[in-house]
Amino acid sequence: MPAVSSRGRGRRTMSEPNMVPFIDVMLVLLIIFMVTAPLISPSVVDLPSVGSAAKQPDVVIQIIVGKDNLLEIKGQGTAGAVKMENLANAVRKAQAAHPPNTTAVVISADKSVQYERVVKVMDTLQRAGIARIGLSVQLAP
Repeated sequence: MPAVSSRGRGRRTMSEPNMVPFIDVMLVLLIIFMVTAPLISPSVVDLPSVGSAAKQPDVVIQIIVGKDNLLEIKGQGTAGAVKMENLANAVRKAQAAHPPNTTAVVISADKSVQYERVVKVMDTLQRAGIARIGLSVQLAP
């Protein structure tokens, strides 16, 4: 039932909400969070480490994604620029000269290249059925 004010002429209802219970609840929640926050331990993310493979590939085909988003393919006896549409065919052609499962494809990209572009290159190769795709990393000194 709304409170009634008897000030002035006649009776008038007060339409203002009572904020005191709301403030009380917020202060209690604030105290609870302030007490429990130091007790929560930060989560630890287990990141993969860069290690050596069980068997190193005999042949490495390197795909370089340059600053200007141009793709370049380098391998034993093959080198040159390639378009995204022809990338899978060029890698297959480079792999055909060697026995199966002895070649690995490594994607190297400049720091300024968008991550999306590198993922598109990797996705294109995976959709084409090319196995053993890796990313080139620079180890911190």
